[in-house]
Amino acid sequence: MLLTNNDISFVQIGFAISVFNIVSALVQAPVGFFVDKLGPKRVLIAGLIVGSLSFLSLGFINHYTWLVIAMGIAGLANAVYHPADYAILSQNVTESRMGRAFSLHTFSGYIGFAVTPTLMLTVSSLYNVSMAFIVSGIIGLFAAIILYPKAKNESVKKDPLIIPENPALAVKPNNKIPLVTPAILLMLVLFLLLSLSGGSIQNFSVSALVTGYSISLADANIALTAFLVTSSIGVLVGGQLADYTRRHGLIAAGALVITALLAFVLAILTVSSTIMITFLIGAMGFLSGIIAPSRDMLVRSVSPKGAEGRVFGIVSTGFNLGGTIGPILFGWILDQGYPRGIFWSTAIFMVLTAIIAFYQETKGRKNKS
Repeated sequence: MLLTNNDISFVQIGFAISVFNIVSALVQAPVGFFVDKLGPKRVLIAGLIVGSLSFLSLGFINHYTWLVIAMGIAGLANAVYHPADYAILSQNVTESRMGRAFSLHTFSGYIGFAVTPTLMLTVSSLYNVSMAFIVSGIIGLFAAIILYPKAKNESVKKDPLIIPENPALAVKPNNKIPLVTPAILLMLVLFLLLSLSGGSIQNFSVSALVTGYSISLADANIALTAFLVTSSIGVLVGGQLADYTRRHGLIAAGALVITALLAFVLAILTVSSTIMITFLIGAMGFLSGIIAPSRDMLVRSVSPKGAEGRVFGIVSTGFNLGGTIGPILFGWILDQGYPRGIFWSTAIFMVLTAIIAFYQETKGRKNKS
């Protein structure tokens, strides 16, 4: 099928996006092993090149079948970013600044998400959709060129599968530890729950507010904008907090519990006050942002040294799983005519996440004592 403005349906677009997410979910953990074996900078550049070429190709190949294939290739490239980025940060930033480094990384991502739709829509309106794909591909290639000098001298590690518990005993196979541990699997579940709670607000709060709280679409979008803006501010504050304490689990658990309480208030709210709703959702965004650096520090605390790429690759799969499950679950809730259920779901998922964060904090302290 050749692509014109009227040839492609929303279902077909949704299928192509699903392919992107499914491929990312399937390959993100294995990609983490390549990050630690070949070096995160090299793998990051490779991901940028592959992803950029996939989007660039969509500017020249105007066919739906290729759109699906290209999105699958882009999903493969997307799987690189989390494990490579976090490995680079873990290996190159001092411990005292790690929380702020994680927060700036996340904040930059928020900025990118905010700028990209405007940029792509502007290019599409001035030229066409194909040109928007070409521009996105060129930007990615430009980023790869900038990073290339940093990766030329990156060393390649010999053992891609397991990390010695004690380097002095590395020649003895029985003294090597596996990477898939209960703590790491627990972090995967934590990421899954965070994806579900965050996705409920970011993707479905507007529909829930319009249908369940009798406020206008414009006001609902203002509330969502407040969530996104305050999340960005909260990330920066959370980075400072993460560097001033080692109790990252307590910070995350505390912020999660308060956010869950705010979601609970929103779920039972009977007054359709735009100001109050915007305040509650904005406060939830701020607290959600605070959680992010401490979340990343928790993952780092369970990662064997030199294996940060593969560990972040494993746990970040939780985001992909949440991105797959969440739309189906929340869409079903709305279809049942229960829009307030979106905020009930947010509260429940955040309470469960808080329990995991608190458990990991207490378990970590016991292991150190």
